[in-house]
Amino acid sequence: QVQLVESGGGLVQAGGSLRLSCAASGRTFSSYVMAWFRQAPGKEREFVVAITRNGGITDYTDSVKGRFTIYRDNAKNTVYLHMNTLKPEDTAVYYCAASNTRVRLTSTQTYDAWGQGTQVTVSS
Repeated sequence: QVQLVESGGGLVQAGGSLRLSCAASGRTFSSYVMAWFRQAPGKEREFVVAITRNGGITDYTDSVKGRFTIYRDNAKNTVYLHMNTLKPEDTAVYYCAASNTRVRLTSTQTYDAWGQGTQVTVSS
């Protein structure tokens, strides 16, 4: 099973940018659908976006459209989430996840592996 480690979170002012990385172990990274979720305090884990093994991208959740970009580098076993124009409401723990299937990609239950999460805090 693939193991995932996120990095790149931190404290940033509103309007700033961050790039999250998710490094995967194992030789089968390129076969997985990869996704980013986030979870704010007191809220359920929320789907942000997913990317297929060939680079196809699902729809972004509405609140991040036009500001966040997902991409992957299969040679580096890494998926990224570039976040621009950050808002205080983007504050959350961000998780990457891996799935062997391409159905119900917005559901947490679809994913076989999760990282430990990285905290993103956006100050106003």
